[in-house]
Amino acid sequence: MHAFIESILTWQLIISVGVIVVIIHLLLGLAGMSTYGERKVSAYIQDRIGPNRVGLDLGLPALAFLKGLFGLGQFLADGLKFILKEDYTPRGVDKTLFTLAASIVIVPALIAFAIIPWGGGITLPEVHLLGLTIKQQTVVVAGADLSIGIVYLLAVASLSIYAVVLGGWASNNKYAFLGGLRASAQMISYEIPLGLSILTLLLLTGSLMPEKIISYQASNGWLIGALPVVGVVFYICALAEGNRLPFDNAECEQELVGGYHTEYSAMRMALFMLSEYIHLVTASAFFAVLFLGGYHLPLTWVGAPANHFLSPDFTSDSLLWGIVAVLAKFLVILIKTILMVLFAMLVRWTIPRLKFNQVMGMAWNGIIPLSIGLVVIAAIMIHYGYTGIKWMLPMNLAVGALFLLLAPASTQSTENKRLRIAGSRFFPLVGEPVIAQPTNPMARHDHPGH
Repeated sequence: MHAFIESILTWQLIISVGVIVVIIHLLLGLAGMSTYGERKVSAYIQDRIGPNRVGLDLGLPALAFLKGLFGLGQFLADGLKFILKEDYTPRGVDKTLFTLAASIVIVPALIAFAIIPWGGGITLPEVHLLGLTIKQQTVVVAGADLSIGIVYLLAVASLSIYAVVLGGWASNNKYAFLGGLRASAQMISYEIPLGLSILTLLLLTGSLMPEKIISYQASNGWLIGALPVVGVVFYICALAEGNRLPFDNAECEQELVGGYHTEYSAMRMALFMLSEYIHLVTASAFFAVLFLGGYHLPLTWVGAPANHFLSPDFTSDSLLWGIVAVLAKFLVILIKTILMVLFAMLVRWTIPRLKFNQVMGMAWNGIIPLSIGLVVIAAIMIHYGYTGIKWMLPMNLAVGALFLLLAPASTQSTENKRLRIAGSRFFPLVGEPVIAQPTNPMARHDHPGH
């Protein structure tokens, strides 16, 4: 028994378990804060203040100085509201599947992050503890060090469709059912160009492991510079897979009340919302890994030594400096992830929702042919050795320009005629004076608690 425990007790196992525990709590916290960030971003874009009442004083006089505090306590209030609301089950639903859908929707969101190398690699020494020996090992600071990492990503990303379809079908509601149908059609359609965009990247880097993809970018430059069009395709597909605007046709309020989660309430509804934001955080982290160099920063461009903290091949005889390097890498990839989440919020509140025929037409008449062309041309260039940024960047831009040139001829226009709207800030009625700023002074104050 002692020998068996020593055979499975490795530094990689210990680090992986620790990373899983830490990152799950980090994802839950970021998802909660994302709801606050979403409201603030939309408010500033719409000339409002957003949440500014609920602070972190918790009703305690000793914490009165935290009252208001830019509304930072709003996401805690939202969580308490979901916990305390009645968990209502409508008549006529399939109770088993209705509950099961809300339970399994969170699972793909919480396991997809496992292959992200949050802190790179570190060499840990041999340790003797409680009669057990943990041998020296170089480990990857990730939830799972898999040789098929990117394949794991694609496999897990496709699982979330089951919960959406189950929730829409089991609700016994026509709006929820239509939302489930839309979601299934949309996610299946955009998984194709998502996989093809990743395939283009894999052909260039020659590895399925995120750690080696980061190493490639450290040596050859970030892939967003060599494959910008591929990066745009990947990001569009990530938004569509996560049902984010302008691709939230599965739950659009103007057409389907709430879509596939119309009949859900309380914590079951909260699980659907939580999974959406966790998917957004995970997709942003993967974009940072695949196209923004992961934890790498081009410090060598500004005179830093090649073997600096944020380089994939950083080595040090000191365990302390190794831990410092892991924390520095974790901070860098976390900042990149948060910036990509904020960018997705800007996209949501800037670009209007597409009609469903436009969403499907964009996939089958636009994004899929574009991604196929990128894969084929990239494969030909890589076969003949033209792999540098000076070759891949012009290829990407040329294919993108050709796509924009031919796209109008391949599809029928579905644009809506722009109409003047009473009270609109950007296109009001002729002669109508528009005042966008609120007139109440309190509405313009971001810290009313004082």
